[in-house]
Amino acid sequence: MQEISKGANVSLTALSEDAGAVVVSLSWSSVSGAGDADVSVLLVDANGKVRSEDDFYFYNNPAAADGSVQLLGKTPTGNGDEDRIGVDLTAVPEGVERIVVAASQYGGARFGDLDDLRMTVADRSGEPLVGFSIQDAGVETAFIFGELYRRGEEWKFRAVGQGYETGLAGLATDFGIAVTEETEEAGQCAEAGEASDPGGAGDGSDAVVAMEKTPGAEQQAIAPEPAPAPAPAPEAEAAPAEPVAVPAQTRGRGPRTTTTKKKVTLPKVARSSLAENDAWRPARLFPVPSLKSDKEREVRATSVLLSVMAQVPEFGRRLTAAFGAPAGRMQTFTEVSLPHGDTPRRPDGVIRVERAGKLWTALVETKTNGNPLKPEQVQEYMDIAARRGYEAVITLSNDVALEGVPMVDVKIDGRRKHKVSLWHLSWAEVAHQAQMLIRHEGVGNAAHAWLLQELLEYLRHDQSGCHGFQNMGAAWVPVRKGIEDETLASDDPRAVEVVESWERLIRQVCLRLGGELGQKALPVQRIRRGSDPQARRAAAAERLCLDGRLTAELRIDGTSSVIAVTADLRTGKVRTCVDVPAPEGSYPLTTVKRLVRLLAEAPADLHVETLVEAGNGPRGTLERLRPEPGDLLPKGGAAPTGFRLSLIKGMGNTRGNTESGFIRSVDEAVDRFHQGVVAHLGPLEARAGRRG
Repeated sequence: MQEISKGANVSLTALSEDAGAVVVSLSWSSVSGAGDADVSVLLVDANGKVRSEDDFYFYNNPAAADGSVQLLGKTPTGNGDEDRIGVDLTAVPEGVERIVVAASQYGGARFGDLDDLRMTVADRSGEPLVGFSIQDAGVETAFIFGELYRRGEEWKFRAVGQGYETGLAGLATDFGIAVTEETEEAGQCAEAGEASDPGGAGDGSDAVVAMEKTPGAEQQAIAPEPAPAPAPAPEAEAAPAEPVAVPAQTRGRGPRTTTTKKKVTLPKVARSSLAENDAWRPARLFPVPSLKSDKEREVRATSVLLSVMAQVPEFGRRLTAAFGAPAGRMQTFTEVSLPHGDTPRRPDGVIRVERAGKLWTALVETKTNGNPLKPEQVQEYMDIAARRGYEAVITLSNDVALEGVPMVDVKIDGRRKHKVSLWHLSWAEVAHQAQMLIRHEGVGNAAHAWLLQELLEYLRHDQSGCHGFQNMGAAWVPVRKGIEDETLASDDPRAVEVVESWERLIRQVCLRLGGELGQKALPVQRIRRGSDPQARRAAAAERLCLDGRLTAELRIDGTSSVIAVTADLRTGKVRTCVDVPAPEGSYPLTTVKRLVRLLAEAPADLHVETLVEAGNGPRGTLERLRPEPGDLLPKGGAAPTGFRLSLIKGMGNTRGNTESGFIRSVDEAVDRFHQGVVAHLGPLEARAGRRG
């Protein structure tokens, strides 16, 4: 990640090939842990003004109708908070030149009372691109952290760090929002409607954003031109834009309306059952026990998914935005008959999105229960889509797509002017997105949350056939046996197949873990950007043949923890480990005692190894070390540089997802390690670990 200073700028395109959509994070902390601020986003034109009230986003107006901006909410971080904002740069209207990201405080608080003020920008995959820390906050009650702005065909980020002593009112005025002082009557109404919101903001924050536009003669006085820095100077002088009306503000906590509802999430723990006994099964919107054939499963799964996508806008947008679909009115269809030579073809589904009178259409081909996609079938749908002017074909199955490995081989006729994109979606990704919305980020209302919950229950049912990656492939058994009896040649192509299956498994583990935690979990690839994925997999296959190990690392967004996973096919063991750095300047004995206390709830069979600059440090199981933590101190007085925490579990041998299967054993190993070890590390942040 690149660090920049106040006033500097950097091209997002130069930092990532996947910067079409970014996640902006604002974070802060306080000694008491009670400090807080509210984020806001303003879309401004070439004149430095918002175009209308729809260009101002805050906690009570959290999402743009076109999907360009979405406030994702707060996440606690130690003594503070991190507020995240999703920005789809491909959906930003052409008239918007800059996206200003700000935050404001209330109740007399100042930004100088907060520590670690910081803004980061990550790409679509969650990889941090650029960071900016504010070091000079003082009496300001509002701050512009940074902005995203256009330069030709690319988007750039500028670190701004401009504060306002006049609070959100002063910031809003600079961007063309008319502000008037709060009257006594308005204050009484605000107090009646917001009795639970203590105090006013003061210093300009107790203003009310006007509901009506002020006559032109007064607009210049109410909404002066913004300060010249930090905005890029326009090429031509333009007349100042009219201030716009936005909903009234109450009690100085930023603009709010009384009609907008908060996002709805469902609790992890279900309500107590009213059933007489455990044999009673709850009624479900999408029943599955009657499904007897693969065709029935495919038809039911397609209909269930597409109907929920159309009814829950946040969910439908999540699944289609990455495929180039616009944000708009969505309708979905199943078993549509389309002409194709002498025999019409019936794709499993059709998705149509309307925006500004234009239609975006995708054909959907679904497979369940581990059935593979048929290249000839997908090829027919690609040809139909090209002839009819459709934009995409989406394949959906339990398999997980890999970079550089096409799910199906299709031929594209280069003579056709209309190009059709081919995309793949895993059922594991569908379940992940549904869980993120209903457990962590929220949806528009309780009915939408209930629909997503019913969808999740359907996908998890044994008869649905929608369980994600479930099979290590035909090469798994011969490769495993070849490693056990040392007969596997180093150039055996089946080893590459196993490596690809391993990579799919790790990606699915990340999806499932991220859905449980509400944080994105991603595989770590320690390679140079732009390197050939096939060459990387070939090198991994060669290492597999030599030492019999499959290795991977995964990182949880928002932490420095890197969990290393090693499957040793020779010993039949799965090892999960993480390295914890030793705090600088602390006494070694104090450090090891603190580590053992943090691991009070960890499994007794956890292996702990002391890391030293040279050679090997002492090691032992947590059960043995708990009464004698001093046994972790290196001999000779050497200072420990860190500690390696490892759990070892027996590995399943079969290629499937049964109780004795390899996939199940890896899933359980990662779950046990995160829940039993990583989640208890607390202030000792885990760092990128070397693999054991």
